[in-house]
Amino acid sequence: MKQVTINNSFITLIVLDYGAVIQKILVKDKNGVSTNVVVGYDYPNKYLKDEFFLGACIGRYAGRISNGGFELDREQFHLHSNNGVHLHGGKNSFSKQYWKIIEVNYKEDPFVKLQYHSKHLEEGYPGNLTATVTYKLVDNALHVIHEATTDRTTVVNLTNHSYFRLDDETFIDDYKLQLNCPEMLETTEQLIPTGVSKSVRGSEYDFVKQRRIGSTRLDTPFAIDLSNDKAAEVSSKKTGIGMKVYTNQPAVVVYTPDGFPAICFETQNYPDAPNKKHFPSSVLKPGEKYHNIAIFKFDLVL
Repeated sequence: MKQVTINNSFITLIVLDYGAVIQKILVKDKNGVSTNVVVGYDYPNKYLKDEFFLGACIGRYAGRISNGGFELDREQFHLHSNNGVHLHGGKNSFSKQYWKIIEVNYKEDPFVKLQYHSKHLEEGYPGNLTATVTYKLVDNALHVIHEATTDRTTVVNLTNHSYFRLDDETFIDDYKLQLNCPEMLETTEQLIPTGVSKSVRGSEYDFVKQRRIGSTRLDTPFAIDLSNDKAAEVSSKKTGIGMKVYTNQPAVVVYTPDGFPAICFETQNYPDAPNKKHFPSSVLKPGEKYHNIAIFKFDLVL
């Protein structure tokens, strides 16, 4: 397993070739102490048995797909599923593969670029897909750029699955959270979107104005207000570390796991878009390029 470290005066980033995993993001807290703000393992080999997708690139389709597959160009494609639900690209998805490190820049605006070739019908998806992810440091921000091309019409929806932990508390209740998301996607008990969008106003999911997370726990797809490129903002008073999330994607799945104190911001297309024709299209055709950018900007909130 290969490990690459890049840094500038604000951020140190450690990336693995397995799963294109972000192993560590080090930023300074209000006392000048270097703090790792993502959950991860100190020993890279532990990621081989990880079941939480810690820091990994999720593909070929992030989130859930219903009905055990989808129809595309009048052909049915069957995906690995549990009780009809396909999750995060399948059993041996992008997060379980070794990516090729194709370029590293240690100079100004340092970056590491990784590539993975997904063969036709891998995990049931059509088309030979070439996916790349670039992790780039620009001042106090980490840019995560997913791109992909295909030789046959397919669906694609990539995201990074880092769990952010901004302090060493045992709960995230005191984090301040703001979501630029006036609507959420209604979901079934299996967390599959029903196809209906609901206003968050007045509900426990209403973080349009910044407030404490409190006891609210989320595994929720939100529709981003696209008139503002900022999707989310979160901060810890204890460390003074704040993070803003920007993206060109229409949705963010916000996830707070049960097992440890952390929060994910999975910037992506709508889950189950291949089966919901009125959702933003996830179809990628030959000659087109998939382009998904997320920016995680770190500041001190005093």
